[in-house]
Amino acid sequence: MSKPIHPTALFRLMVLGPLASRGEIKHGEVTHIIHRLASESYNIPDSRRTHLSEHTIARWHLLWKRGGIEALNPKIRADKGKTLISELVKNKLIMLKKDKPERSLNQLIDMIEREGLVSKATLARASVHRFLQQQQLSKRILPNQNTIERRSFVAAHAGDIWQGDVLHGPTIQTSDGMKKTYLVSLMDDKSRLIAHSAFCFNEAALDIENVLKQAILKRGLPQKLLIDNGPAYISHSLKSICARLEIQIIYCRPYEPEAKGKLERFHRTFRAQFLSEINFSQISGLGDLNARLWAWIEGSYHMRVHGGLPDNQTPISLWRDELHHVKSLLPHMVEQIDDLFYHREKRKVRKDGTISWNGNFYEVAHKFVGEIVMLVFDPHTHNTIRIETDLGEYLGAVAPLDLDANLNRSRQRPHLANAEAQVQKEYAVEDIHKDYEELCHIPTNNDPIDEDV
Repeated sequence: MSKPIHPTALFRLMVLGPLASRGEIKHGEVTHIIHRLASESYNIPDSRRTHLSEHTIARWHLLWKRGGIEALNPKIRADKGKTLISELVKNKLIMLKKDKPERSLNQLIDMIEREGLVSKATLARASVHRFLQQQQLSKRILPNQNTIERRSFVAAHAGDIWQGDVLHGPTIQTSDGMKKTYLVSLMDDKSRLIAHSAFCFNEAALDIENVLKQAILKRGLPQKLLIDNGPAYISHSLKSICARLEIQIIYCRPYEPEAKGKLERFHRTFRAQFLSEINFSQISGLGDLNARLWAWIEGSYHMRVHGGLPDNQTPISLWRDELHHVKSLLPHMVEQIDDLFYHREKRKVRKDGTISWNGNFYEVAHKFVGEIVMLVFDPHTHNTIRIETDLGEYLGAVAPLDLDANLNRSRQRPHLANAEAQVQKEYAVEDIHKDYEELCHIPTNNDPIDEDV
């Protein structure tokens, strides 16, 4: 019986097809064929990569010429099953893993280092993983056996789903002293593109709304928004804005960050590639920090091949391929973008024709006394804009209460005005009757005679 062929050897022979199936090949022609083979993409076994280097293909060709398909079999490591980890560390790893099976490799290594059993950064994750595999302890077991079933998913098209989240950022020096920052980000689920991200001094609804506004101005409108159910995300203002923009909000369950796994993965990359490289003593303020952030996102993150995307694509390349699926802002929406993000609050018009808001009084048309109206205002500048119905119909302007002007202002008196009009009407009727009697009167002998007639 012939010895079975290793799948890896079959794959390598398949790659070498044009070279292995021909007889004599000139040296220059071999180089040309290898260059062409390296430009093609392959489904490489046990790898996320899809391309092979010319050096790798040339090495496989040389092995095949010397030993045939047997030479293409993967070599077994000479140190397989062996490890340089000391017995003391081995015993400690086994004890820590058995004590809590859910501990990750990083947690185990960190605990070993803190106990002083190894020096910092000398215990490799791969070595620990291989050792635990030999002990059949490598699988990370969650503490709760009745865990929620998780399934990976990806949106069908760019713009279908945006994921939003807040990450606690660094503390920076400002003119008002040291202040903590928060990174608010919105990511497209399909392409992993960051629609917009910004450092803020708070994680309130207003900060999230501002990031959403900038995101849709740059990247169009998402169909759905996948966010946490924290106080900032369940605010009435954010819900109203999304309703006006026809964006469906999907709230994750509390304490389940796995639902936004792609954005969590971005946060890991952000910490490793951006935060770790920043010298915060050189940051001049929030604007400076955000400028560096946007430069890194556009110039580095969006341009790098993403392991979770097909065909070695980058976030920006996949986004561009999917642009025809993205819902763009209509012209009238662009013109009214500020208005769409204004806040609205219900107010009852007082007897003096005023409404109260933010500790101040504002005047509206007196005819709305006693009615409930929606006050529209700019949450950033705290300027009042207008009043409208709960359906968004315009009712009128709003002006700050001016006590001095109201001192000499003429008042509307609808009841008195009606009474005066009635009196004038009655006088007018009496005059008409008198004129009619004079026109219809026939003189008699008792009437004085006008000699001029």
